Amino acid sequence: MSGETMEQLRAKLDEINMDLLRLLSQRADIVQRIGRLKQAQGVQRFDPAREKEMLDKIVAANPGPFDDSTIRHLFKQIFQASLQLQEEEKMHLLVSRKRRAEDTVVEVKGVRIGDGRPVVVAGPCSVETREQMERVGAGLRAQGIVLLRGGAYKPRTSPYDFQGLGREGLILLRETADKYGMVVISEIVTPADIEMATQYVDIIQIGARNMQNFELLKAAGSVRTPVLLKRGLSATIEELLFAAEYIMSRGNSQIILCERGIRTYEKATRNTLDISAVPILKQESHLPVLVDISHSTGRKDILAPVAKAALAAGADGIMVEVHPEPSVALSDAKQQIDLDQFAKLMDSLRQGGFLPEPAQQAVR
Repeated sequence: MSGETMEQLRAKLDEINMDLLRLLSQRADIVQRIGRLKQAQGVQRFDPAREKEMLDKIVAANPGPFDDSTIRHLFKQIFQASLQLQEEEKMHLLVSRKRRAEDTVVEVKGVRIGDGRPVVVAGPCSVETREQMERVGAGLRAQGIVLLRGGAYKPRTSPYDFQGLGREGLILLRETADKYGMVVISEIVTPADIEMATQYVDIIQIGARNMQNFELLKAAGSVRTPVLLKRGLSATIEELLFAAEYIMSRGNSQIILCERGIRTYEKATRNTLDISAVPILKQESHLPVLVDISHSTGRKDILAPVAKAALAAGADGIMVEVHPEPSVALSDAKQQIDLDQFAKLMDSLRQGGFLPEPAQQAVR
């Protein structure tokens, strides 16, 4: 070593620096791939137990001359930079504001969602009969509502509860919408039904229980029918955005996000409405955001203030369940309101300046 010159030592140092750079780049690539796998599996990116295991192993193999505390500090910095790299990758999703600064406006038959004018989506929890849909269609249209929701396929907690009419329910929805000049929104639960559903549905809904049904998300992304994606019962905002990314990555950019309340320990409401999710989603994503005021609360007596809070927070619209006779509804009877209650809710929102006056024209 005594015969080495300064230039030779510096040359070796430069070579080692390049080796370190190459290895760090390789490590970063692996970290990103692990991050994508964790996200797909719904696993948190940061794993403190795994970090401790790696640090202990590295420190145990430390040959010097750096002491153990220095080695631990250096590698913790590398780990932190790797975690930050995963976060930066998240910010560059197709659904992110980093990719698209301007708002996405979903347009269906002349109805625009996300253009700054709030909309109302209304209809029964489940499609039950032709008479029921006739009364709902006439009542909603009298209030200027053009976005008609209704469940034909109903994922239920109990296998003995009403599961919906299936394709017959979609047909009834389509007939009602065509008669009253409305747009149909209905939930599809099976990937194989997506193509069939596009014959009847103008906007495909993917419900909370299916938010991470990845095959269903892929199937919805493979068609060009707009998708309403609801947040899962215990899903984070990040997981909701990644679910939307599954759809958009397949080519379907017409996506509407929906906050519908999350499961917490609180018993006063059916779910807990995460009102902060609305401005966060609007800030981090360019997609329009709706709030389901029925599922998030499960209560009729607080619908008006909850709707006002959602719209004040920046939501592009609200969803509400309406049934001509809620007491005999086959699903979610307690949270559905009748047509008179719906009219009063609309009057309250319009008088408060939260909604525009009802439009009279039918959809194209």
